[in-house]
Amino acid sequence: MPSSKKEDMIQIYDSLEQIEKYMKDRVGLGTSFDLGVRKIKVMHKDVNLYFVNGLCDSALIAELLETLLFLNDTDREPQAATMFEVVQNQLVHQSVQPIEKMDELVDQVLSGLIVVCVNGYNKALSVDVRSYPGRQPQEPDTEKVVRGSRDGFVENIIVNTAVTRRRIRDERLRFEMMKVGERSKTDVAISYIDGVADPDLIDIVKKELENIKVDGLTMADKTVEEFLLQQGLNPYPLIRYTERADVAATHLLEGHVVIYIDTSPSVIITPATYFHHLQHAEEYRQAPMVGTFIRWVRYIGVLASLFFLPFWFLVVLEPSLLPERIAFIGPNETTNIPIVVQIFIADLGLEFLRIAAIHTPTPLSTAMGLIAAVLIGQIAIDVGLFVPEVILYVSVAAIGNFATPSYELGIANKLVRLLLLIIVAIFHTPGYVIGITLYILFLCRIRTFNVPYLWPLIPFYPKALSHLIVRRKVPGSKIRPSHLHPGDRFRQP
Repeated sequence: MPSSKKEDMIQIYDSLEQIEKYMKDRVGLGTSFDLGVRKIKVMHKDVNLYFVNGLCDSALIAELLETLLFLNDTDREPQAATMFEVVQNQLVHQSVQPIEKMDELVDQVLSGLIVVCVNGYNKALSVDVRSYPGRQPQEPDTEKVVRGSRDGFVENIIVNTAVTRRRIRDERLRFEMMKVGERSKTDVAISYIDGVADPDLIDIVKKELENIKVDGLTMADKTVEEFLLQQGLNPYPLIRYTERADVAATHLLEGHVVIYIDTSPSVIITPATYFHHLQHAEEYRQAPMVGTFIRWVRYIGVLASLFFLPFWFLVVLEPSLLPERIAFIGPNETTNIPIVVQIFIADLGLEFLRIAAIHTPTPLSTAMGLIAAVLIGQIAIDVGLFVPEVILYVSVAAIGNFATPSYELGIANKLVRLLLLIIVAIFHTPGYVIGITLYILFLCRIRTFNVPYLWPLIPFYPKALSHLIVRRKVPGSKIRPSHLHPGDRFRQP
């Protein structure tokens, strides 16, 4: 059971036997094989070191032990009142902190630090010798660029904050750490630039994180998102994820608040509008004109993933909507299966393939693609299950989904597309028009951290919207986005 408030206030025992008994009863010392204690004598004083194997750097621990035991070779006989200070001074490490509560001692040990206890003192010393298992920073698979940095976030929060600070060497960059989860006690860091980020936004994020009451954050950033937003049935992402350190640093400089969660290679960027999910680092790694071209192509792809397939289905139902010159767009073959059913089967089939690709080992993914393209697709057309046009237009919509930089936004757009198809099948042209209108009104009503989701299109800010339409050169982007209410509006003096 999680410790009660009364137990949390227990002062560290001055007896090493009592500390050891507490660790055995509460933490499982002697039962859990990875929880260890090293008992030594330093100048005739008993000293215990508590640690968790696998989370600590063994070489550093050995070096600290050697330094402490070196005191036994000196002729100095310290007074009892100064023994704790002698041990503290002898710990040659950059991060040594005194602690006074038993719950702090337990938390520090389980977080991967070592805790040094000296017999006869109601306090202990925590030394940060963490060495979490994990991979080295590498380019994220979901946010690749042709040119640019190849490092990215990993599952270690210390590494993630370090690669961010490497890009922003500002003395006002802050990383405020807290623990979330009654049992997991996961490290969560709130990052912002003091004087740039809106203080109200910082306070809101802090309070929401402090109010999270859950056993643990085993799903890390996704669990935090659900507690922060509680968006219910709304499928659209209200925050932005990124695994790229340069993207996170760019948003920090704009005035966003970024949340780092230990064990997650993604960070949460707040607040995030609809258009934040349409941006990609590749646009800023090319010349402004090339970046603008890439952005426009991406916008066309997103629009195609949403509206192209329902529109084609509409003209199949009502061929009179098409001019005579392009009347050939409708299906040239007939089948016994309704077109809308074919579209749904094909669209869900692509979703099956996407899910299968996630669960298929990489060496087998090529074979699975060949099976899907040759055996399933072509044979389905040959036997008359699909007309060729259905496969073509469903594929165009799917490519538009893949062109969407945000995975979460792509899935939400697919759900809207399927809903539009149902409405068109029932109400035809009025259904298509009303469906798109209701969709836009739905997006207009969404707010994320009190920011309109369609900003700067609705409400309309022409200058900010022009930055979304045209990729401006960096020297010309002097003002930070106004929807963030930055303390310092100007990027460049």
